[in-house]
Amino acid sequence: MIKPDIPKIKAFIKKLQVKKPWDSIIIFVLNVLIAIPLFIIIHQNIVDPEWPLHIDRILIFITMVVAIQLILRLLKHFLIFCIAVYILVLLFGSVFGNYGFNSVYEDYEAMVYTMAYDPNPQDLIISKLLPFPNKSKIIDAVDYTNPRVRNYAVGAATKYFKDVKGYHEHRLMIQCFSVFKDIRNKWNYVNDPRNAEYIASGSESILHFSGDCDDHAILMAACIRAVGGTPRIIHTGGHLYPEMLVGTKADLELANYLIKEELFTEESRGKEVHYHEDEYGQIWLNLDYTARFPGGPFMSEEILGALTFN
Repeated sequence: MIKPDIPKIKAFIKKLQVKKPWDSIIIFVLNVLIAIPLFIIIHQNIVDPEWPLHIDRILIFITMVVAIQLILRLLKHFLIFCIAVYILVLLFGSVFGNYGFNSVYEDYEAMVYTMAYDPNPQDLIISKLLPFPNKSKIIDAVDYTNPRVRNYAVGAATKYFKDVKGYHEHRLMIQCFSVFKDIRNKWNYVNDPRNAEYIASGSESILHFSGDCDDHAILMAACIRAVGGTPRIIHTGGHLYPEMLVGTKADLELANYLIKEELFTEESRGKEVHYHEDEYGQIWLNLDYTARFPGGPFMSEEILGALTFN
């Protein structure tokens, strides 16, 4: 019986194996793409000891890159397979769909740019990971830099409440409430086409102030953002609605006073102001089309996803 020469077989197999330097290149590129947003989060959330030449930050980034590189190399084969599948999906999206390589580049660039100026940059990543229907379409539809949206929002912001005591000290909050009131007074609920989800941009909805819940949420978010406020759109499962960032608990007390005693006295008489408090203690007021005043009752308090527009 002939015994196989194991060492020779191993040597033969080794000769057949082709070295793939591109594996290491792909892993390193992925490392950098992961390290940049993580570094921004760490940089924004730890105290700066103010070392010369920012040596502390340089050491943190180098340590992160080395640690991530080791982890990615351990998962190399699985990652290479996932990346290959992802590239195929993007190729298909580039040719036949609306989301391809260019969209990924623009999303990543926008994410990093926004994170760099956000005191809680991790929120942006979390918001992108949470489930949200038609996320990219809704983000594009909140076109707060569109001249039509900006011009309407400026007019709506100064249409009401200019004679209220404390207007100059609390101008932003009061102007956002004025925007809410003007859209609320004009909005008409109209269904989407049968068996279709139609996403109208803010500049489109301004033409007739009509549409369904997502159209209202998009328009409200675009107009609040256009005058300097911070809106977000909440996904509850079968409903989308807008909220507005008020600030701290002290700011909530101010908002409660303005709503109930100055601006929406009749609408809010004997009623509670509804809000959500996020993990950072920030207060968000409900601006749904069903609410007669900022902080009106929720249709649903469940939050399955949120898109914040800083």
